[in-house]
Amino acid sequence: MSDVTYKIVEHDGGWAYQVDGSFSETFPTHDAATAAAKRAAAEQRAPGSTEAIEYEDPSGRWHEETARGDDRPNTTVVDKT
Repeated sequence: MSDVTYKIVEHDGGWAYQVDGSFSETFPTHDAATAAAKRAAAEQRAPGSTEAIEYEDPSGRWHEETARGDDRPNTTVVDKT
């Protein structure tokens, strides 16, 4: 199981959460960004349905796999302000 960390950071004149280098939308307050990160983290943990998926890798090869709906990451919200 993988781990996903949501970090609360100052961003673009407000606050955002950051995951693996990507920023969320900017929120006007620290509390709003924290609440959004907690919602996103909870949604990421929610199980889904098992489905067949297809994807193309960088070399142009197509792959078929089964994505398990119960294979959800551990999520954490980190606030170092």
